[in-house]
Amino acid sequence: MQNPVVNVMVKAARAAGNVLLRNMSRLESLNVVEKARQDYASEVDGLAEREIIRELKRAYPDYAILGEETGQTGKGRYTFIVDPLDGTSNYLRGIPHFCVSIALVDNGEPTDAVIYDPLRNELFCASRGAGAVLNDRRIRINTQREIGGAVLISGFPPRERKRIGPQLKCIEMLLKDAEDVRRTGSAALDLAWVAAGRSDGYFEAGVKAWDIAAGILLVREAGGRACDFKGRNEKILFEGQCIAGSMKVVDAVQKAVQESGWLASFAPPPLNPDAAA
Repeated sequence: MQNPVVNVMVKAARAAGNVLLRNMSRLESLNVVEKARQDYASEVDGLAEREIIRELKRAYPDYAILGEETGQTGKGRYTFIVDPLDGTSNYLRGIPHFCVSIALVDNGEPTDAVIYDPLRNELFCASRGAGAVLNDRRIRINTQREIGGAVLISGFPPRERKRIGPQLKCIEMLLKDAEDVRRTGSAALDLAWVAAGRSDGYFEAGVKAWDIAAGILLVREAGGRACDFKGRNEKILFEGQCIAGSMKVVDAVQKAVQESGWLASFAPPPLNPDAAA
């Protein structure tokens, strides 16, 4: 039997997915705002998030909610982390790779997750300790895959372009053995695909909690590992980095992240002795 909170999250995700589908016929007329450089949100993001919040609040009025569009409401041990449209840029261009992502977090760790792809009608769900499913069928990562021949997914967020040099160096190192590194444009759905064995690994910097909260639980419950660039497995939602996949793939990607200098690029600048004097 599915966790009751997951049933509510599924209902909320489907309601948001219906909003996305209804508005696909008028993409050219949507009101779009640029939240930051090359970081866009449309009126559909807000409409979908309102549907999600309505359903979540109806069932769990005392839980906090962190939404990409509306920010934080409420405080407490339990928080729903919501991305009503992960892959907005894809959506606005008619590229069929976007999703709704909802996670329930207990003291910083995801306990339940739902990722919904409305175009394919694919529903990914997970609860901590109960495994991960796609449309009620159990899914597993590619546990036997090593970096040789692996298909990886990454991204190039505009806010991370200052680190593009070491990032490209990391990708160059990985491509010596991996089959491919792809950029698909939806971190949440990318992680769901890793959980389902459609990709062998995922790595990206510049991600937010709503991008990865549901996806990392799916990967873990499908038998994989999700960590930050330093290899930390816990409390990583707000670190801005994520590596996910099988143990072997994650180890190989983390090694490349370190040896390329990408990890070091996140270190704070050294203190200026003259300024401190």
